[in-house]
Amino acid sequence: MKRIVINGPNGYVASHFILELLERNYEVIALIRRNGECTPEERMNTVLTEISGGRYRPSEKLRIYAYSLVEENFSIPPKQLKEIFSVETDYFHFAASLKYDAKSKEEIFVTNISGVENSIRVFSRHAVPGSRFFMVSTAYSCGRSNELFKEVFYENNEDIAAFRNYYEQSKRFAENIIAKHISKDHLPGHVIRLSQVVGDSRTGVTKTCYGIFDFARRVYNLSHRYPDRTIRVRIDPDATQNLIAINTVVDYLMCMTETAGLPTIVNMVSKKTVQNGHIIESLNRLLPIRLVPDNTLEPAAMNVYERIMSIGMSFTGAYSQTNILFDTTNLDALFTVSLPDNGPDETAVFRMLQYFIESLSKNYTPVR
Repeated sequence: MKRIVINGPNGYVASHFILELLERNYEVIALIRRNGECTPEERMNTVLTEISGGRYRPSEKLRIYAYSLVEENFSIPPKQLKEIFSVETDYFHFAASLKYDAKSKEEIFVTNISGVENSIRVFSRHAVPGSRFFMVSTAYSCGRSNELFKEVFYENNEDIAAFRNYYEQSKRFAENIIAKHISKDHLPGHVIRLSQVVGDSRTGVTKTCYGIFDFARRVYNLSHRYPDRTIRVRIDPDATQNLIAINTVVDYLMCMTETAGLPTIVNMVSKKTVQNGHIIESLNRLLPIRLVPDNTLEPAAMNVYERIMSIGMSFTGAYSQTNILFDTTNLDALFTVSLPDNGPDETAVFRMLQYFIESLSKNYTPVR
């Protein structure tokens, strides 16, 4: 059984992955950046306790080390670094900046591009033969392309207009760093492209606030400040969201750790999309508000409440008109048990939104 090393371990997907690895008795090393308020151990254990509903107990199978993503050898002492990579290792690079705006471009590129380059450098210096390097990317590195997004490397595009934001562009650049090292240095590298990861399709439990849940949070706040209003939103109700449940993602990641001869790239996406109209109707059922999708709505025609909603959709709005097609040839070959119907259905998505909104209600503080 290989050792699993994970950077960015306190993120949504990585932390759920770690819980399952520990459940299956894997040895896990979590590399987590320092934080002035908490020790790395406190940060990691807090996240694992939260996502497990309080069931997690510190395990001797999990070792937690402080590291610095872009520093030489991660600022880890040589003896410790040698021990980390002393056996066959599957190294998962989860660390990423999830920011997207132009003001944060430098931070995004340093974390998402330079961080990948440095991770490869550390891995290549210290990992023993038989180890593998996995970069967790995004399925939206496809940018604004309307063509089928295949499980291959695509050339870099310096034009930000080809992407919805700098996050997508940075991930495209990072993928090509992997491609370069595979070609030139025979890096045993793999790219996992995740679509929008949501809650647990079995229970509805949702511990993320990104994507449709960021939108739901903004609708929640608006509905409590200005209840019982009808608000138009510039969203195409027939456009779709590619949502993949966290439990499905964890199953796939576990399968990859236990499978030899993996393909270089896997589009880890759902094969069942969810229409925006269903998400809007779910929020209308759950909140004291009536959202009306209007794909032709222009800023000049918005009332004050609609403008408030529009401003809050600076990120999610970019994905409100999409019907992206993903190639899943490699995914299908690897995970035949869970396919072809691997996405949460509309009932599961409703339960996730319901759970998320109930969680917000427990912690709601009126805005004055």
